[in-house]
Amino acid sequence: MFERILTISGKPGLYRLLSSGRNMFVVETVDAAKKRMPVYNSDKVVMLDDIAIYTDTEEVPLRAVFQKIYEKENAILPFDLKMSTPEELVAYFETVMPDYDRERVYLTHIKKMYSWYNILVANGVTDFQEEQAEEAAAE
Repeated sequence: MFERILTISGKPGLYRLLSSGRNMFVVETVDAAKKRMPVYNSDKVVMLDDIAIYTDTEEVPLRAVFQKIYEKENAILPFDLKMSTPEELVAYFETVMPDYDRERVYLTHIKKMYSWYNILVANGVTDFQEEQAEEAAAE
């Protein structure tokens, strides 16, 4: 499920990939509105599965960061993004990812990540485990 969720540059929120054609994708908003729309090749589209957070030693996939937050909170984040200070947002992120690269991960990245996490959890997408790890455990 997580691998079919994407973000579109210049458009707010997250989208679920429904189908793809020669020159476009058909996407649907992840939120309750479930609006469908076409996305063309000229739009910058990034799958959430392709996003990673820099740490001091490696790049950690976004799904692993979301899994850590979900294990810690088991729900939506305990603070309001709009009312929290930058220091509070960074301090919380440091509890989740203490070894993140402070020179390459900016406050805007952290805010966007929190916003995406809240959208996903509020709409029932809480399976952040990698599928390969689940298949290996089943065997």
